[in-house]
Amino acid sequence: MTRNKTSRPAPRDRNRPDRKRRGSNKPRSRGPSGPEDAEWLYGQHTVLEALKNPKRRNESLLLTENAAKRFDEVLRAAQVPSEIVTTGQITRQTGPDAVHQGLLLKTSPLPPVDLQDILERPGPIVVLDQITDPHNVGAVLRSATAFAAAGLVMTARHSPGASAVLAKSASGGLEHVPIAKVTNLSKAIETLLANGVPCIGLDSEAEEDLETCVNDHARVALVLGAEGKGLRHKTRETCDRLANIQVPGAIQSLNVSNAAALALYIASRAGGPG
Repeated sequence: MTRNKTSRPAPRDRNRPDRKRRGSNKPRSRGPSGPEDAEWLYGQHTVLEALKNPKRRNESLLLTENAAKRFDEVLRAAQVPSEIVTTGQITRQTGPDAVHQGLLLKTSPLPPVDLQDILERPGPIVVLDQITDPHNVGAVLRSATAFAAAGLVMTARHSPGASAVLAKSASGGLEHVPIAKVTNLSKAIETLLANGVPCIGLDSEAEEDLETCVNDHARVALVLGAEGKGLRHKTRETCDRLANIQVPGAIQSLNVSNAAALALYIASRAGGPG
């Protein structure tokens, strides 16, 4: 009596491409292979500033008919391949929570920046100690642009990447204020100090007033910590001064992006850019 052989599934053809995963067409700020992958940016100010940035390699643009009419001059100057689509088509790409304003740009990442690049630029420097929320970092970047900051310094870990959410919150600021990511924030602060840039850590419980501290210097680095835990112990020790922002109300603790905006305003009044 002959037994029937159990059928086995055919071996997978390695040359056959995998089926497209559901949701794989959703924009990513960085792909798994690293900085050569494209970034997706959306929103009026974010996209228009990126289109005007010569450091970008803009690949393609999806836009609504209304957006094409409103921004015709900028789009003609940018000379980026574009396609007129519906609002719903862009929303399917960005997700329903994104305020894209009819613009979605596929572009290259900005070139990396180091601390020395920022030191060579005029203006105050903003140092962020493990602030992880891209909305907060984007809002800080927007204020840094408004007050002509030289750049942002952040840790390589426990900090958001240059995502579409961060870029949208920065409202175009990502194209104007460089971000340097460092492996050791305390060593970065020491480098700033060694280059003659005073580093002032913001602390609501500090005894000194920020306005008094910045009046002594033409240029400063403002060091801000995450909401709740504030500056880490090592960061506090490395800063040469700690200062508070005096406010008249009952609540003395500010959101980090609001604190950054006020601190930059105080610094600009004292020394101005440079």
